[in-house]
Amino acid sequence: MSKKELQPALYWEIINNAIKCNLCPHNCTLTNGKTGICKVRINNENKLYTLAFGNLCAANIDPVEKKPLFHFLPSSKTFSIAINGCNFHCYNCQNWNISQSPPENNIKITTPLQIVNSAIKNNCKSISYTYTEPIIFYEFMLATAKLAKKYGLKNIMVSNGFINNEPLLELCKYLDAANIDLKCFDNNVYKKLTGGSLQPVLETINTLHKNNVWLEITNLIIPEYSNNITTIKDMCKWLFNNNLSEVPLHFSRFFPTYKLDELSPTPVHILEQAIKTAKGEGIAHVYVGNVINNDGENTFCNNCNKLLINRIGYNVTEKYIINNKCKYCGKRITGIWD
Repeated sequence: MSKKELQPALYWEIINNAIKCNLCPHNCTLTNGKTGICKVRINNENKLYTLAFGNLCAANIDPVEKKPLFHFLPSSKTFSIAINGCNFHCYNCQNWNISQSPPENNIKITTPLQIVNSAIKNNCKSISYTYTEPIIFYEFMLATAKLAKKYGLKNIMVSNGFINNEPLLELCKYLDAANIDLKCFDNNVYKKLTGGSLQPVLETINTLHKNNVWLEITNLIIPEYSNNITTIKDMCKWLFNNNLSEVPLHFSRFFPTYKLDELSPTPVHILEQAIKTAKGEGIAHVYVGNVINNDGENTFCNNCNKLLINRIGYNVTEKYIINNKCKYCGKRITGIWD
């Protein structure tokens, strides 16, 4: 690929005749012609370029509940996009065929304006950067998010949260909501499972919250990796102690996939223990996903315990939140409802 075809990347510096990428905490050092862990950012004659500007591998119209976001514009549609690549190498990745492959094979280029127009044409209230890891297509996400704001669309990032603070703060100016995948609360497990580390993800969660980006957290409970109830309790304590008790927490059931296809699905009783633990530590809104025939995806008032939003799959069938408050007791329910 020639320099003319490459798009300049942001957040890098030259050190000892090589490039240090400053986008994520891997801080890859790249000699000429080399890409980073993400397979996306490349040193071309001591300038950093991105291979992931507009060459989408996926574009779909989703319910916002699929992200999952349960307290952000419920029952609205979101225009979801992805580009190949990831800065993690998770053993359990559901989308490994696109996240663990380079983006340059996708030759059809889409512009931010085309994304925005497609979202508007399909009556979507938001654009979601999702499926793979949007941090690795940072430049395209940022350009699209800026344009989306001008057209009155919301921006959603579904992410592993492994990003340095400076690029995150720039992105926060244009983000409206995020779901961060908090893999577990043990750094050794984090390294083994993902190739990343825990602390930068915790910093991202705090930064998003402090910058008024609506935040929800997903924790996939994987047997032998992240199913330790004591560790889950520590995670919930951390959330509570960092003023994140009102942030919706989604526990998700694991099913065998990719490099963990020999494991069994998460036992339902472990999910039930996790829910009980989270509520016991003061987490206001706790959900459970990937479990058939349960009410763990419904929203209840955390004051009077009345049903406020009934969900069947990704469909909202009933809603009893009026002016951001519980219809029954008047308790304010945190979220972006309208």
